Amino acid sequence: MAAVCDRYRRVCLSDTQLDFPGQPYSVSVLKVGYCVPQTDGTFRADGTITLIRGVMDILVDTGGPWDREFLLHSLKRRGLEPGDIQLVVGTHGHSDHIGNLNLFPSALTIVGYDISEGDTYRPNQLAEGQVYTVDEHVYVVPTPGHSGQDISVQVEGTSVGTVLVAGDLFECWSDDNSWKDLSLNSAVQEVNRQKALNTADVIIPGHGLPFRVLKT
Repeated sequence: MAAVCDRYRRVCLSDTQLDFPGQPYSVSVLKVGYCVPQTDGTFRADGTITLIRGVMDILVDTGGPWDREFLLHSLKRRGLEPGDIQLVVGTHGHSDHIGNLNLFPSALTIVGYDISEGDTYRPNQLAEGQVYTVDEHVYVVPTPGHSGQDISVQVEGTSVGTVLVAGDLFECWSDDNSWKDLSLNSAVQEVNRQKALNTADVIIPGHGLPFRVLKT
């Protein structure tokens, strides 16, 4: 499967391609998000949950509250307890992305443009468009548009190059006809989508399988 967007071709990866090893960080999709319209006009949705392991153990988006046991089990399978997670990132404040933040009270927490340790909030410049540097391989990038304070996590040096855990900057690999309907500011989001396509080799969207970005 492939989708073409200007100078970029997106190639959807399979559900067996959810782990991206690397040094000093590897990236693993614990749960692939989804968004499925229902016949009664509602839709079922859940956000992608991603684990970044290396110098720090980082969780990006925690799914909805209904994912609590799944998340705990997924971490345990990898030899992790909630207290081992040092950084939790919520790409934005929707309930299907931050529903289990309470499992990680000891972690540094970044949700949108807020960075906190417990009830202590750190000054930062995400709202001014500045990248927050975790270390020389991991960066939190402001990517608003879907909501007013969206962020993505950029991981460099994996086996596939640069991986961007993008939240709902991208709904899924083939969202060209749908993402604007869910966007607070489509003009701003379009700019950030193009930046992401120019920077990343693999993008992990908020509601679908990861996809490769091929420059055409």
